[in-house]
Amino acid sequence: MNTVNELRRKVAWLESKVDMLETELLKLNAMLIDCGFPEGVETLKATIQDLLAEANDPSSQFPPEDDRPHTQFA
Repeated sequence: MNTVNELRRKVAWLESKVDMLETELLKLNAMLIDCGFPEGVETLKATIQDLLAEANDPSSQFPPEDDRPHTQFA
């Protein structure tokens, strides 16, 4: 019987975590839409993928990381 009770507690804990994560994802999605990402998380992911692809493209306008100017602050 202890095993059944333990499993029920674990399931309840997992359900709570799922609810919390779903709430956070919905909030994040709404904030992204408010910031100009029309489809929220999906648009953000596509934008990041495009930026990463452009950064890895040898013909990209971005210089390689080693060639970027370094600013030293006094």
